[in-house]
Amino acid sequence: MEYTTLKQEAKAEFIEKRSRFIGHCKPVSSEEQALAFISAIKSKHWDATHNVYAYSLREGQTFRFSDDGEPQGTAGIPVLDVLRKGGITDAVIVVTRYFGGIMLGAGGLVRAYSHGAAIAVDQGQPLNMVLCALCSLTCDYNQYGRLQALIPQCGGVIENAKFEADVELDFHMQEADFPRFKKELAEATNGSVEFKAVGERFFANG
Repeated sequence: MEYTTLKQEAKAEFIEKRSRFIGHCKPVSSEEQALAFISAIKSKHWDATHNVYAYSLREGQTFRFSDDGEPQGTAGIPVLDVLRKGGITDAVIVVTRYFGGIMLGAGGLVRAYSHGAAIAVDQGQPLNMVLCALCSLTCDYNQYGRLQALIPQCGGVIENAKFEADVELDFHMQEADFPRFKKELAEATNGSVEFKAVGERFFANG
């Protein structure tokens, strides 16, 4: 299981027929976070002509958008379409417009708001998230060096090592990598070490 979100909060801007468009984006995990970001941008750009927004969330398959006074269908939906076409979720975009005195027309507005959203997303860097199992194993100190290398070789990422009478390693790994890891773990330890999965969480892929 996987999904795409944004790596970071970002913004980008451009000028179209004297109108200034500023695209803002941010990864979020709830509707409350999305609304808080929209509110913050509106407060910062209180003097803007429009603050158009759209967001998409995995939770409840939720999506919302607003034209914020622009002609219906020319602003909010084009911004939302940038998220949809990119397969991006758990993200919010606000495109701010300072009107420059020249009308863009419906087609021009659609292109401008789409572009404002797209360049913001580009700066925010789409990020693929994959579901991984949270795993742990216990080994002796003689095995530690070998297993410390083996886990990443098999696609895992070590998160924590606890050194007591033995060494306890916490790591995450995609379940698709389990068969290979089980085989190589058994070979490396003569079957004396096994690992267990204790939960699951999404992690950035790469």
